Amino acid sequence: MAFGLTQCGGEGRMEKKGKQASGLGLRSTGREEREKEWAEGLGKTQDVTLMKPLNTTSFIARQGYMAILDFVVAQIWLSSLKHLYNVVICLKYIFSLYGTSLSFFFFTKGRSKTGNIVEWTSKDLLRGLEEFVPIYETRPIKNNMYGMGFDHSFGLWFMVRWLKPDLMIESGAFKGHSTWVLRQAMPNTRIVSLSPRHPEKYLKKGPAYVDGNCTYLAGKDFIDFGSVDWGKLLRKHGIPDPSRVLVFFDDHQSELKRLKQASKFGFRHLIFEDNYDTGSGDHYSLRQICDQAHIRGGGHSCFWDSDEARLRSKRKSFWEKAVETDELCGKDDAWWGVRGYMRDNFNHSNKAISYKEHFQNSRLVESVLDLYWELPPVAGPSLTHQTRYDPARASDPIIEDGRFGMFQRIGLARLDASVFNGYTQMAYVQISGSMLSREDA
Repeated sequence: MAFGLTQCGGEGRMEKKGKQASGLGLRSTGREEREKEWAEGLGKTQDVTLMKPLNTTSFIARQGYMAILDFVVAQIWLSSLKHLYNVVICLKYIFSLYGTSLSFFFFTKGRSKTGNIVEWTSKDLLRGLEEFVPIYETRPIKNNMYGMGFDHSFGLWFMVRWLKPDLMIESGAFKGHSTWVLRQAMPNTRIVSLSPRHPEKYLKKGPAYVDGNCTYLAGKDFIDFGSVDWGKLLRKHGIPDPSRVLVFFDDHQSELKRLKQASKFGFRHLIFEDNYDTGSGDHYSLRQICDQAHIRGGGHSCFWDSDEARLRSKRKSFWEKAVETDELCGKDDAWWGVRGYMRDNFNHSNKAISYKEHFQNSRLVESVLDLYWELPPVAGPSLTHQTRYDPARASDPIIEDGRFGMFQRIGLARLDASVFNGYTQMAYVQISGSMLSREDA
């Protein structure tokens, strides 16, 4: 089982070999269904401006006929770049993505016990994308709104295929899209799926996926991840070593809680689908926990007239999920978690915590964290036309803005732009030791 290694980030900055390799929170009946499901079980296209064409007559009149040759050469050169129309955009848009003002948003790696890095590189991710696009196009659930989009579907498929676990566990199946992705990555490996509502129930309303080689703890048989007798279940599946199991969480539960539970049962390799940024989301995430004032790039200002506040307000006009200061900060300027709260269970449960408690949570996580790696977006926003997540709060994309030829060659241009709107910093972590024993101590 070829598990890789990397470091945790203060806010999820990726450590790498070679070049850096690096949903939808709308109010709706679909999202309410997912929230209700767990409650029962647990008791804008970007406005761009093209560069204006040069007025040839005025140009010659001002510069003279000796400038004609330069003008013609320039026109030929510009014509050769027609396919890069996504890049020829107004400076306002470019600066909103990559301006020097982003110094407030840079991520820097924090501390981990070992300082390990993942085995895969940016080239591996790029090759994986080429292979995955045609697979994704065969998905049974074409419209997976309120479930995983393309970025996280690719990330899950890529990591599972690379890690090759002996058993796959998913907590939160929804309509079964993630189960389908797991199956594409590992055609013959057993899956255990936990979900308050069985995916087959969604077949009455439209497409869903039910796997024939999967043990479902769903519907009337549902058991929450933290209440399963995993020792017994793993023995039933012939798995003597829980460290050879991969657990995928897409259940909108506190990731600190899930990390403690996974550690208790001996699981070491975890993927968190919704790894929400500070000030957003419906549960306490690892990214929020890693966001600490003592880490360079971490911590935030709650002053309304600060540079950070002005930048946040400006970026909100470009990115729907960008977090403004009034969303970030709560009572007594509490910026950690979400306005000083540790959310859980689709935000049906939340608890106010002090910064001291938030800091202690980070030290607890750091004490067992051998690896932390955030999936980068598959491509830059000028290529995908996504308008939701703030690119300044993410790793550099696998395919950077301006590389439209590659974006098109791989087949990403064939996909509907809506599938790129669900990015929420999916994270892979590897842990060791027992969090409970450390906490009790």
